[in-house]
Amino acid sequence: MRRSDIVEVLHGHVVADPYRWLEDTADPDTVAWRAAQDERWLTYAATLPGRYAFRTKVAARTRTGMVSPPVWRGDRHFFLRRRAGQDHPVLYVVRAGVEQALVDPTHLDPTGQTTLDHWEPSPNGRLLAYQISRGGTEQSTLHILDVETGDPADDPIDGCRYSPVAWLPDCRAFYFVRNRQVLRHHLGSRDDLVVRAAPASYGLELSTDGRWLTISAAEGSRNDLWLVDLAEPGHDLRVVQDGVDAQTAMTVGPDGRLYVATTHKAPSGRICVGDPFHPELEHWQELVSEVPGAPLTEIAVLDDLLLVGRSRHALSEIGCHDRKTGARLGDVPLPGLGSVGGLTSRPTGGSEAWFGYTDSVTPGAVYRYDARSGAVELWDGTPSPVEGIQSHQISFTSKDGTTVRMVVLAKPGADPRPAILYGYGGFGLSLTPTYSAFTMAWVEAGGVFATANLRGGGEEGAEWHRAGVLDRKQNVIDDYLAAAETLIAEGWTTSRQLGLCGESNGGLLVGAAITQRPDLFAAAVCSAPVLDMIRYERSGLGPSWVPEYGSAEDPAQIAHLLAYSPYHRVTEGTDYPATLFTVFDGDTRVDPWHARKMCAALQHATGGSRPILLRAESGVGHGNGTVSRGVGLAADMLAFLGANTGLT
Repeated sequence: MRRSDIVEVLHGHVVADPYRWLEDTADPDTVAWRAAQDERWLTYAATLPGRYAFRTKVAARTRTGMVSPPVWRGDRHFFLRRRAGQDHPVLYVVRAGVEQALVDPTHLDPTGQTTLDHWEPSPNGRLLAYQISRGGTEQSTLHILDVETGDPADDPIDGCRYSPVAWLPDCRAFYFVRNRQVLRHHLGSRDDLVVRAAPASYGLELSTDGRWLTISAAEGSRNDLWLVDLAEPGHDLRVVQDGVDAQTAMTVGPDGRLYVATTHKAPSGRICVGDPFHPELEHWQELVSEVPGAPLTEIAVLDDLLLVGRSRHALSEIGCHDRKTGARLGDVPLPGLGSVGGLTSRPTGGSEAWFGYTDSVTPGAVYRYDARSGAVELWDGTPSPVEGIQSHQISFTSKDGTTVRMVVLAKPGADPRPAILYGYGGFGLSLTPTYSAFTMAWVEAGGVFATANLRGGGEEGAEWHRAGVLDRKQNVIDDYLAAAETLIAEGWTTSRQLGLCGESNGGLLVGAAITQRPDLFAAAVCSAPVLDMIRYERSGLGPSWVPEYGSAEDPAQIAHLLAYSPYHRVTEGTDYPATLFTVFDGDTRVDPWHARKMCAALQHATGGSRPILLRAESGVGHGNGTVSRGVGLAADMLAFLGANTGLT
């Protein structure tokens, strides 16, 4: 296999890059290498004994479908539903009890390569802004639909990757984000007004009365924030938060008060109120104080109550607080110990709220809460708990003495068994209990599945995230390795039976683990991974990840990047675990060259006989794909892990 002699000296560090040519998809050698890897994978996959059995299991557990909490606009509500057998969720609207399908990606494109990325109804519910993309690229085009007629109400707008949309009350204009800039668009016009030109990851929200526009710009674990009074001439952006090391979201409620959810002086989050005419943080008054170790996740404003969602050690809860005083009055009863998401209410308040619920063995469903009676009832979905699987939350100690937690799923039994350890540990993302056909298929086949809540995530609040970024990224890897050692020490599995699995930033975690402790694992699946920490900024969404990882352009940061960069830690003669890289040609977030380079490096370096393979798909990206394709991918990953950990 071709190995180039590229060696660079970067800020005094000697950095070799023998497989840089694999970054160029047009290079004839890359084309030939990719074809050889495809053949290698298909030949190996044909021999996997559990491949089709897992396909059947995953498909069966996927038939539960999904439904989202309703979004109310005027006398209509909108929601997503995917029924058993459907490849994509369909967006529906309901008015006067009549349900109507609005956007069906499969109807738009029978090949399944078109996805519905985002949607936002107008305040009166008569128009719908929705975004679709094709081939997994997530490069969305924004469309406007007349809900009553089903006809287009404006020309499409491209370049709107997951753009938030804030409609004005007259429903004739809206704010949106295009090419990382905030603009104002009037229906029928092609001259969009630039509101903020500095490139950033923006969020937008308009108050119920349409007067106040909130603009946020995220940067790592903090964000800047502006408030715009649309009743004032010029629509000037008033600075609320700039350069403050905190995450803050705010909205003007139906009662006219400014509601602020912030980690400023409260790493786990607190809720303040204020006056939108004086939105600066020095004018905020605390309404609901921080609960240490229980990060704030979402809020909903009702007539007399404020519903406050929190996550305590990755388990969700919803507290009921007096809207005026903030006093805690009780809790919303939940179906179990699991995850709540999508807490919604009517824009004008009211006494009802809706939320999605799932846990490790219960498919997602939507519940309705009535504040007048305190009752919770199933609104949509048919949960069907899986029988015979037990969930255990385990605490363990990481290398530096930090207490970390993980959830272990298994059937009753004491013998060490093949196990999968899953992790993410980045960007403040929390891994909370979630029903997964992938997980259920493995555990029902007799395996153990463990999910570790590592530093770098958000399970324990903002400080938990900060403890795993930049020069502290090794903490995340140490937590993951400690989780593996705990599974072995407590008799759940052995190093000969332990497999790793991670996606995206989790793929980075897997790559770091197998290069730092190859002796600890039998197998690994590394999906859409970030692996070359010196050149990650040069493609995909890499530039936006600098606040999380750091930059090789910075002399002070390159050393810690090199210290854990999986691609640069590959060592010749090492017996590496069996490793499968899964990549997607349409991925515009993480370029597939990361996996290509790492796969080539491991194939060259490994001193053992265990397989190092690449599984690539075309017409698919980093985000949502079809359910049927997902079933095939999950089955292949499980069969690979099963074959190399001894699961029969």
